[in-house]
Amino acid sequence: MDRALKSARESGSLNLSNRSLSQVPEDVYKSLDAVKDDEKWWEAVELQKLVLAHNNLEVLSNDLKNLSLLSVLNVSHNKLSCLPAAIGELASLKALDVSFNLISNLPEELGSATALVKLDCSNNLLKELPCSLGNCTNLSELKATNNCIQKLPDQLVNCSKLIKFDLERNKLTALSEYMLRSWTMVMEFNAAKNLLTAIPDSIGALSKLIRLDLHQNKISLIPPSIMECSSLTEFYMGTNLLTSLPAEIGVLPKLGILDLHSNQLKEFPVEACELRLSVLDLSNNSLSGLPPEIGKMTTLRKLLLTGNPMRTLRSSLVTGPTPALLKYLRSRLSPSEEESNASPSKDDQIAMAARLCLSSKELSLSGLGLTDVPPTVWEKGEVEKVDLSKNSIGELPYELSTCSSLQALILSGNKIKEWPGAVLASLSNLSCLKLDNNPLAQIPSDGLESLSKLEVLDLSCNASSLPDPSALSRLVLLQELYLRRMKFNEFPRGLMSLKRLRILDLSQNSLVCIPEDIKDLTSLTELDLSDNNITALPPELGLLEPSLQVLKLDGNPLRSIRRTILDRGTKAVLKYLKDKLPDA
Repeated sequence: MDRALKSARESGSLNLSNRSLSQVPEDVYKSLDAVKDDEKWWEAVELQKLVLAHNNLEVLSNDLKNLSLLSVLNVSHNKLSCLPAAIGELASLKALDVSFNLISNLPEELGSATALVKLDCSNNLLKELPCSLGNCTNLSELKATNNCIQKLPDQLVNCSKLIKFDLERNKLTALSEYMLRSWTMVMEFNAAKNLLTAIPDSIGALSKLIRLDLHQNKISLIPPSIMECSSLTEFYMGTNLLTSLPAEIGVLPKLGILDLHSNQLKEFPVEACELRLSVLDLSNNSLSGLPPEIGKMTTLRKLLLTGNPMRTLRSSLVTGPTPALLKYLRSRLSPSEEESNASPSKDDQIAMAARLCLSSKELSLSGLGLTDVPPTVWEKGEVEKVDLSKNSIGELPYELSTCSSLQALILSGNKIKEWPGAVLASLSNLSCLKLDNNPLAQIPSDGLESLSKLEVLDLSCNASSLPDPSALSRLVLLQELYLRRMKFNEFPRGLMSLKRLRILDLSQNSLVCIPEDIKDLTSLTELDLSDNNITALPPELGLLEPSLQVLKLDGNPLRSIRRTILDRGTKAVLKYLKDKLPDA
């Protein structure tokens, strides 16, 4: 603790999470008074960030007011039933996280912390928010999911800088017309799983709204003013009481996902066929047919229709692939209408993907026939997942290394020959990399060194071989590893140190045997050894029975296990092997 406090006096940040604390140490509230003789007191700084998450705290002292420069306070995942009035004396407080506690009321004094920008009070026992919160005019993010809030205080109309609003899983019965009219900066609005019966007409004031989620309420009507939400990209209205859609919904220029499942819709308006959607969910409604104009929605990748009393469409079309359904619907158009239907250009599809990326942080450019990575990828500064699979890309541009937030990079099925080490080394947050089905040459001996955070790696169907066993052993966080068709004759020994590995795919190789050390991979839940040359399995494999749920062995000339046992599945095979152990 002394070391942590000393470091806090140097940095202004103190993290005491996951320490099983039942109370906050007194020295935290007076860290400057505890300066030791070996410290330079004149260089000590006051606490600005305090993290006390994941402890057993039941109370916070009013001494909290001593931390006058505190800007970030995180006391989530504790046992707090209330907050001290002193919270209002933190004039510099910008971010407050009190989620996952037992708080039934937030103090009115909270409204005196007027610098507040982010508030997360999710997963508590709140029935209301304090009226004084309206004094926090800089508030941009409000999250209060999974509470019992029935009504929002009128004073929130003053929070005109609000960007993100999330009150999913509460008991809201209505949204204020005036409130929405003042929240013109909102980009993400989530009031799903409440008791709302209507959407205010003032929803049209939210011209910057990107994502609107109102699923699982009791809403019977979407107002025509929805057409003014010109930035709307994702709209979720599943599990409501809609019987019709306004024609005006068809003019939303950026809408890519429209979820209307489990309503009472009897028809889909022709005007809505002008939308350039990628996903349209109409499942579980009362539709007896579809307008043939839907066939012109060529950007649609997924159209869900199951659970409707369709009379004009064969069931095979309803449950079959979307392209086949769209083609059928186009065939029902008059010749002039069909000729006017033009497939979207590659640039249009890239632009659509970029719009969807605004809220999802995922950019999908799969199967577009790309030969180069488009600049759109690195221009999306905070993109977290990029799917460039099934293209003809030959190399990765250096600009891709600027995507510092990238966590998943999917490059399956391209034409990459050289290991893109320079780019990968710059992607410090990468946790998923898929390079399967590329003509990769051999991976350099240090090719995997910079990928220490990888949790998923797929190198399948490359004629290359791994550099050496130790290269894999460095990926200590790896949970999924796919090495299909890698021409292995021997089990890669470097795998034995991957203690977190859950899924291992070594199918379609030339393996002859499996080492006894396989028993050390105690986290394995799925092991695919199909289509190899394995004639016998080590009894030690049976020791993985507690965790291993799927063991695939088809396509091996196994002679030591009777077919009747193999046919009974994974558990039977593992039990058979375990029973063969001398000490079993």
